[in-house]
Amino acid sequence: MDILIGKKLGMTRIFTTDGSAVPVTIIQAGPCPVVAIRTRQKNGYDAFQIGFGEKRAKLMTKAEIGHVKKAGLESARFLREIRVEEPGEVKVGDVFKADVFHEGEKVDIIGISRGMGFAGVMKRHNFAGSQKTHGQSDRMRAPGSMGASSYPSRTYRGQRMGGRMGGDLVTTLGLRVLRVIPEENLILVKGSIPGSPDGIVKIRRSTRK
Repeated sequence: MDILIGKKLGMTRIFTTDGSAVPVTIIQAGPCPVVAIRTRQKNGYDAFQIGFGEKRAKLMTKAEIGHVKKAGLESARFLREIRVEEPGEVKVGDVFKADVFHEGEKVDIIGISRGMGFAGVMKRHNFAGSQKTHGQSDRMRAPGSMGASSYPSRTYRGQRMGGRMGGDLVTTLGLRVLRVIPEENLILVKGSIPGSPDGIVKIRRSTRK
């Protein structure tokens, strides 16, 4: 298994043997039980459906409860499908934990970036802003001309303007795993990852060297 579901717990720092402070993100990687297996013969593709977290029974439908019980689980808060080339010998009920990753290897982290709400052009696109001259006391953070007058009499698609910022699917590539704590299902990766604390992320083994 090269991919796990995890939860971003926050950031801290660790010290190397030479005394350097390295910023790291703490991720709870698993445990991720295999809830279902999709096969090319039955479903048209090969994949594992893995679960993560717990959910109160009163918040689950009868269909959801029956689905996870097939894997011997009481609940699963999140379910994700992982496409694979060959299912191999993995079977329903198998559990994958943080120890599938090793110290020193690189991983890619996929998550939803923090939502910033509505943002203007200076924050969203790094516009410089206008000068406060000639009585323009209210134009410092304004976007300026949209560049469309009698022709083409519309705003071009993709024009940089104010709007919703953040809340996008982001992949951070090639983060090095500095420490694995298997008894607590924690991995520490160098640097920052998308999302807020307690956000759900997908951790996959990177192809980058």
